Amino acid sequence: MIKAIKFVGVPVSDQDRALEFYTKKLGFRVITDQPFNDKQRWIELGIGRTGTGIALFTPEGHEGRIGSFTSISFVAADVEATCRELKAAGVTFIQEPEKADWGTAAIIADPDGNQFVIGSP
Repeated sequence: MIKAIKFVGVPVSDQDRALEFYTKKLGFRVITDQPFNDKQRWIELGIGRTGTGIALFTPEGHEGRIGSFTSISFVAADVEATCRELKAAGVTFIQEPEKADWGTAAIIADPDGNQFVIGSP
């Protein structure tokens, strides 16, 4: 049976720029960065100590997905503190942290405009 999600793909237009953003601003770690074909590399990043990661890769024919809402939610123990750190690092916010009955959430964007939720556990 399926046990977990290994990675989810995030389509990007510039892999070098994306790699810098995700590692320097979000603190993800490089698991794999190797040639894939003559146009792209396979870049897989780890998130914290989890087994789940993201792949900075755009399958041929899927360039139209770049800069869209990803339906990916990242978890932070303290959303407001994490958002302050990200804002200080220059991360773009689509929605500032908002408290709700179920927790707190914000929406950020990467340099391509891909959007992600940062929410409480």
